[in-house]
Amino acid sequence: MTASLGAATFRQRLQIAVANASRSPAKSTTGFFLCTRCYSTKQLPRVPRVSRGTHPRTLLTPTATLRLPGSPIRIGIRTIFSGPQYKDYVDLPPNYRDEVGLPFRGKDLGLPEVVAIFGPDLRPVAANKLLRILHGRRVAGTLDDPVVKINTVQFTAKQRDAALAYLRSVAPVNEVANAGLRAEDELRMLEGELEEEGEDTDKAKKPGYTSRFQIYKKDEAGSGQPQDEVYGQGVLDKIRARNEARYMEELKKKEEEKKKQEEEQARLNPGGLQTIDLNQPREVSPRMQQWVEAATSDLKEPPKMRAWERLLPSTIFVALLVGGVVAYAEYYRPPLRMDRIWPDVPPAAATVIGLIALNVAGFLLWKVPPAWGMMNRYFMVVAATPRPLSILGAMFSHQKASHMITNMLFLWFFGVRMHDEVGRGNFLATYFASGSVGFLATLYSLVLRNQLHLTTLGASGAIYGAAAAYFWMHRFDGFKILGLPPDPSSGVQGLGFIGLMLAVNISAMFSKNHMLDIASHVAGIGVGIAAGHYLQGKMEAKKRRLLGEERQTNLGIVDKIVERK
Repeated sequence: MTASLGAATFRQRLQIAVANASRSPAKSTTGFFLCTRCYSTKQLPRVPRVSRGTHPRTLLTPTATLRLPGSPIRIGIRTIFSGPQYKDYVDLPPNYRDEVGLPFRGKDLGLPEVVAIFGPDLRPVAANKLLRILHGRRVAGTLDDPVVKINTVQFTAKQRDAALAYLRSVAPVNEVANAGLRAEDELRMLEGELEEEGEDTDKAKKPGYTSRFQIYKKDEAGSGQPQDEVYGQGVLDKIRARNEARYMEELKKKEEEKKKQEEEQARLNPGGLQTIDLNQPREVSPRMQQWVEAATSDLKEPPKMRAWERLLPSTIFVALLVGGVVAYAEYYRPPLRMDRIWPDVPPAAATVIGLIALNVAGFLLWKVPPAWGMMNRYFMVVAATPRPLSILGAMFSHQKASHMITNMLFLWFFGVRMHDEVGRGNFLATYFASGSVGFLATLYSLVLRNQLHLTTLGASGAIYGAAAAYFWMHRFDGFKILGLPPDPSSGVQGLGFIGLMLAVNISAMFSKNHMLDIASHVAGIGVGIAAGHYLQGKMEAKKRRLLGEERQTNLGIVDKIVERK
C-alpha cells in the first residue's frame, strides 16, 4: 500500500465513523419550567476507528454530508425575507469568529423569551450573544474545543445547557458531522505542515503504519505496531492534545498574572488583608438554605388548569372587593377631631402616611427570609398559581427600594390632593378599586397569552388610578410645573397629563426590554377616570342640593319677616 492510498483509507474510515455517529439518536434534553420574576466540560466521544482490514462501504450513503478534497463549496440560498441561518460546516462564512458567533434565527430574542429560557438573571443582550456563540460552534464543529471556551466563561453551566437545549429544539444541526468535517480540515492542515517539515519520503513508500502521515504511533522497537493502544495515537488525538495543552497554558498564564497582582497588592498594602474572589459563589448557611427551600415551589411545571379555573376565583374576589369599598365610601362619615388617632395631623396626610407605612412594611418583609414563603403566596400575583388574596397583598409589595420610593413619591403628591377634594372614603375606594382591577387585568393578560412564568407586584396601578381620577376632575384646568409653561399660558390641562400617562405605557409595549406591568397601569387609569367622573357628578349634585336647601331656608326667613310686618 502506498502513502497516497493510506491517506485515502484514513479519510474513508473517518467518513464512515462520522456517518455512524450521525445515525445515533440525538441526545435528549429535559424540559424545564421557569417561574418569574452554567461551564460545560463534557468531551465528545472520540471518533471510532475501523479496523484496517475491513471496509464497510455499505455504511456510506449517497446523502452523507461530507466535504471531500476538491469538492465544490455549497452556498445556501438566502432571500430578503430570511436572515442568514447557517447549519452546515460547508456553509461556514470565511469571516466567522467564535466570539461573534452566527445568527440562529431572523431576529434576536425578546425579554419574555429570554426569561422563559434562562430565567430573570440574564439580560437579552447577553442571552442572544451566548446563543449566537454556541450556534456558531455547533456549525463550526468546535462545541467541545477547550481553546474557544474562554469566550463563554462568564456564563454559568446551567445557562449554557439551557442555550444548547433551546438551539437544538429550534435550529437542528448535525453537530457530529460538522465536528468530523472540521477534524478532516485540520488533518489536511497537519498534513501540509508535515510535508513542509520534510518528512522522510522513503518511509512514505512503505506500507503499513509507517506512512508519511504518521497516523499511528510507533512502538519502541520501531516496528510500527502500537504498544499501549490497539490502533495507536492518531492525528485527531494529537489535535485534541495540542488544543488541551494550549488551553491549559492560557489558564496557567492567567493564574500567574493573578498571583503577581495579588503579590503586588500585598506589597503595596501591608496588613494581612485577604483577597476576595468576587466570581466565587457566596456560601449559604444551612438555615438560609432551609428558608430558600421552604419558599421555593416544588412544581416542575404549571398545574394543568383551564383558563377560567385560574381567572374565576380572582374575578369574584375583585368584584366583592370593589363592591365593598364602594359601599364603604357611601356610608363613611369622617370622625370628630377628638376621636381621631392623630388629631393634629390633617386627615389627607394621615391617610396617605398610613398607606405609605403599609408599603414600607411590605418592602421590609421581603428582607426577612422566614417570611419569603408567605410573601410568594400572598404578596405577589403569580399567573401559574393565582391566589385571590394576592391581588390585595401585591398592592403593598415592592422588592426593590427604587420601585417603592418612586411609587410613594407619586402617592404622596397625588393622594393628598385627591383626598382633600373627595374625602377619605371616596379616595380609598378609588385607590383599592384601581389597584385590584389593574392586577386582575394583568392576570387575564398573562393567562390568556399563556405567559404563566411571569409575576407582578407593586402599587403602580392604584396610584395611576388616583392620579387619573384627580386629573379627570380637573381635565380642563391648567397645571404648571415649576412655573412652566410661562405666562400668559394657563398651563397643561388635566387631559394632557392623562394622555401623557397613557402614551408612556403604550410606547413601552414596543420595547423588548421593558419591565412595566402595562395592563395593570392602563386598567388603573381607566378605573381612575371612571371614578373621577362619578365623583365629580356626585359632588356637583351635592352642591345643587345644598344650594336648594339654602335657598328654601332664605325664602322661609323672608316669609316670616313679611308676616310679622
